[in-house]
Formats: sequence, C-alpha cells, structure tokens
Amino acid sequence: MSVNARHAVVFLVAISFGLSALSVPAETRLGIASLSLASGVAGFSLMAGAALLASRWRWLEAVFGGLDRVYQVHKWLGIWALVMASVHLAFKAGLSSWDVAPILSLPGDVTRLVRQLSFVALMLIVLLALNRKIPFSTWRWWHKLSGPFLLIVIAHWLSIKSPILLHSPAGWWLAGMATLGVLGAGWKLLLYPWLSSHADYRIVGVTPGQSAVRIELLPTGRAIAFRPGQFGFLVLQVEGLREPHPFTLAGAPDAEGRVVFMIRALGDHTRRLVAEAVPGMLAAVYAPFGKFERRANSTCEIWIAGGVGISPFLAWLDDAQASGLERVNLFYFHTPGRSFPAPHELAELTAARGVALTCIDSGPDSPAFADALTTIVRNAGAENVDIDFCGPAGLLHATRALLQARAVPASRIRSELFEFR
Repeated sequence: MSVNARHAVVFLVAISFGLSALSVPAETRLGIASLSLASGVAGFSLMAGAALLASRWRWLEAVFGGLDRVYQVHKWLGIWALVMASVHLAFKAGLSSWDVAPILSLPGDVTRLVRQLSFVALMLIVLLALNRKIPFSTWRWWHKLSGPFLLIVIAHWLSIKSPILLHSPAGWWLAGMATLGVLGAGWKLLLYPWLSSHADYRIVGVTPGQSAVRIELLPTGRAIAFRPGQFGFLVLQVEGLREPHPFTLAGAPDAEGRVVFMIRALGDHTRRLVAEAVPGMLAAVYAPFGKFERRANSTCEIWIAGGVGISPFLAWLDDAQASGLERVNLFYFHTPGRSFPAPHELAELTAARGVALTCIDSGPDSPAFADALTTIVRNAGAENVDIDFCGPAGLLHATRALLQARAVPASRIRSELFEFR
C-alpha cells in the first residue's frame, strides 16, 4: 500500500503535536499557547516535508506510488503547512510559566523580521502554486523560491524564544526535518540538472495533429532506460522552450533508444512546443519516472483513455514483449476533429495486437460505454477486472461511479494523475 496525502499530513501533524506536548508543562498542554506552538512545529515539518518531496529522489516514488503521487502529496503538504502556520500566527505560542530561550540569538528586530517573513514567504509560495492562471514559466521561477524561503523558516525556529530545546525530542525532530528539507531543496535546485538520470536527444520526427504533435527523438549518446507507461521531463534546448514539462513516453523501448512523446496544446508552453518543434532540435530527457505499468497477472483488463491520456496505452501496445493483450478492452474517449491519434489509426494498432477497441466521441454518459462495462464486468466478475485509467479528472470521477454501481471494488481501479501543478 502506498502512502497518500492524508497519511503524510496526519503522520507529520501527529508527530509534531505529540513531541510539542512533551516540551511544555503537563498542565498547559491543552491551552491555546500549546496549540499555537504545536501548529508552528507542524507547519515547519510540513513545509520541510514538501521540500523533501520536490527532490524527485527515486526512493520517494516507491513510498508514494509514483512521481505523480509524490507531487500530489507535495501540494497538500504545502497547503496544510499554510493552515498550521496561520494558527501559529493567530495565537501566542508562549506562557509566563514556560521556560523559554532561543537556540540562536539574533537582534530583536531581526528575530521579528524573520518571523514575519517566514509566514509571508509560505503564504506566497502556496498561493502562487495553486494559481493555475499564472503562465508556467513564471510560476516555475517563483516556485523555486521555496528553497530559500525554507531557510527563512529555519532561521525563525532557531531564533524565536521557545520551550523546545535543541537536544529535546521535539528539537531533534525539527532538526531532522530541517536537514531533510534542505537536502531535498538543495539537490533539486543545485545538483539535479547535472547529477540526475537524463540523456541528450535530437528530434528526428514530428507528426502534427489538431492542436497536438507526436515527437520522436533519438539519443545523441547513451539512451534512457525506461518501461512502457513511464514518463519523463522534456527540455528542448531552444530559447523559450527550456522549461521541463512531464510527458508520458508514448512508445516502448527499442534498439535505437528512441523515445516518443504525444503532446497536446493545453497551456502556454505546450502551445509553443506544438507550434515550433521541428526535426533537428536538441533536447534533454529526464527520466524515467512513474509507476503506471501494465499489471502482469490480470485476467481481464480494461484500459480507459481520455484524449492525450491514450499515451501510456500506446506504449503498452507498442511493447513487442507484451503478452496477453487479447484479454484487454480499450475505451478511447476523443473529441471529433481533435483526435490524436485518429480512431482509425488506433483501430489498426489494436487489431494488430488483438485488443478490443471502443471509440467514444461523447462523454462517460454514453450508453455504449455503460453497456460495454456492464457486459465485461458480468462476464469476468467484478472482483476479476483490472481497470487502468489515464485522462481528465471529470472522466475519472464518472468512470468510478459507473464501476461502483457495478460492484467493482475501488482497489481494482488504478489511475495516473495528469496534474503536476
């Protein structure tokens, strides 16, 4: 079982509150001052945890079930860090009966400035991260300030008068979280571009579609090793297109080391990429990431793709080593005139691999979709179907409701998260 956002938030908050309670006299543990103190410790821990998750270290994928899940947890840690920090700011975290002292003595004016800046910094980062109207290039540079802002929060912890001693359990906890957060942020901001897993590529083929493009790249040196269904961050070595964006690797590995991306114009960066990508351009690919891989022991598979969410399934179809594809039913939701690939092209691919294809040019309320699901579930048994989904959140919610109505356990449904921002 993978750790999700709720698990991570509850764990960090519970540890923070428990250790904070040990740092104050027992008779004051249920008061407002103790609540403020514990909220400050929790907010600090959540922010440091978010910085750690931003590192993209591989072991985090194993814990959370893929980098898409890591980023979802990262977002919620930031949100709850702001909530906890707001409680901490609203109430005084001190009583006259407490024995308090700073770990690091700073001038009074500096201590107050650091305290105020730490909250403003956290509020700014979280609010900017949640604002989807900001162009990605602008948002990305603002979000990079999270690392320096974490240092301000650490300075606030060290300089504020507090009952938490450095050599106490709560002090060890804060020191440990600060260390992990700084290591994660430092790796991502300073070392990741050079030391992480990546390789250089050249674009060798561009197939345009309606507001979309298929890009093929070959390595100029060594190739990235990946498995069908994983994704990578594409960085074109062209002015204005250097921001790294995650895209599913829409093909299976081959002897040449080729990688394929299916990209739809959904934002400012992807619109430029779709319009300007041409053969000969150089690029870097940071990969592989993700745990959205085909299940090996399934007896009945249902693949559900919405729009560009077809990409991981194209990789699975392209895998020459894949077996058992005759047990697969693929549902492809597309918009007429914007389909990429076109339904007839997908039909050729699925027919060649023995996969049953149903193309739906409306929404999940299509009777064809509901009837087909009913037939598959009835024939295979609700406990025996494995559903893999990649597509918009609205389609996922509707699909879950349809499957729940047919008694398919939620544990049989697996999805990849589209949104990294």
